[in-house]
Amino acid sequence: MTDSQARAGYRHFQNITTRWKDNDVYGHVNNVEYYSYFDTVINTWLIREGGLDIHAGDTIGLCAESHCKFMGPFAFPEVVQAGLRVVHLGRSSVRYEIGLFRENDDKPSAEGWFVHVFVNRESRRSQEIPQGLRLALERLQIDNGVLP
Repeated sequence: MTDSQARAGYRHFQNITTRWKDNDVYGHVNNVEYYSYFDTVINTWLIREGGLDIHAGDTIGLCAESHCKFMGPFAFPEVVQAGLRVVHLGRSSVRYEIGLFRENDDKPSAEGWFVHVFVNRESRRSQEIPQGLRLALERLQIDNGVLP
């Protein structure tokens, strides 16, 4: 495990409590829920720290690409500690990396990436990331990412 894969390689953490419905018939959290955890940590940051108005703002973020690598299971009831960082911040897009950790574990149970393209709500054409969002994203930025 490289330093950038460890817990210390992430700029922000959010606890996400697993729910009963997250488990599948095999007794662990189903893979689709991991993407929901990605969405949760990213959009909570954008709303709380960047002022993103998901209901009426002129700018919205659309997922253009995502990926998840699974290394270990989660199960209900458990707390997922979602780490977040930004590895690329462009004019109208951002690439995040996310690490999902068990409590008190330095090694991620899953890691992935997620690309947002910011667009005008009405036209759906890409537009420059608004200043408030950009400042919040800059606080998460690291020099270079580790995931392909």
